[in-house]
Amino acid sequence: MSLTTQIKPLDVPSAIIQRRSIKNFKIDPIAPELLKQLVELTVAAPSSFNMQGWRIILVKDEAQKAALSAASWNQSQIIQAPVTFVFAADSSAGEQDLTPILEIGEKTGAWNEKTVNYFRDAVPKFQKTLGEKRREYAIKDAMIAATHLVLAAESLGLSTCFMNGWIEEKVKEVIGVADNSDIAIAVLVPVGYAAEARLNPGRLPFAYNVAVDKIDNPYQG
Repeated sequence: MSLTTQIKPLDVPSAIIQRRSIKNFKIDPIAPELLKQLVELTVAAPSSFNMQGWRIILVKDEAQKAALSAASWNQSQIIQAPVTFVFAADSSAGEQDLTPILEIGEKTGAWNEKTVNYFRDAVPKFQKTLGEKRREYAIKDAMIAATHLVLAAESLGLSTCFMNGWIEEKVKEVIGVADNSDIAIAVLVPVGYAAEARLNPGRLPFAYNVAVDKIDNPYQG
């Protein structure tokens, strides 16, 4: 019996409530079939025009982990965790050949021929009009995928930690990306088995940061 069939996944609300940022991991490896399931659930995330412009690098090699840790102010969770997902974002994705994406969408019936023809022309044009905001849009899509990962991992008995403390040009060097490319780094997410308790630091009352219609009209719940 495989590890994945032994695990009874949490439902989505339970995974959201239980998830915590874990900084200390066991060295236990993640079974290949479980890792594949994580990747499948991660790339199931939505993206603008379904462009899937994320570039996800699984850092598993010990030397690569050490280099990635060094690029992240020597944070040890990258060394401890069996794998760290590096979420990069290709800001030029919408201006590249969209044929594979369009053909799949048409084959599944999600898009008809008219929609496919419209996207083939409209998506590259829209991307060009974004100008400097192309990077921002690409990173947003990569972050959505990263959120899918952390919830999927939590559901399947694993733990994660969103990491925003790293030096972009050094992370790019580790994963083999030229610093002058259209690739941006969105976030790093170590994944593994927790070696510490999931402690809840608490949340502010809704009225502090949730509003209705306008920012100065607090939501009371």
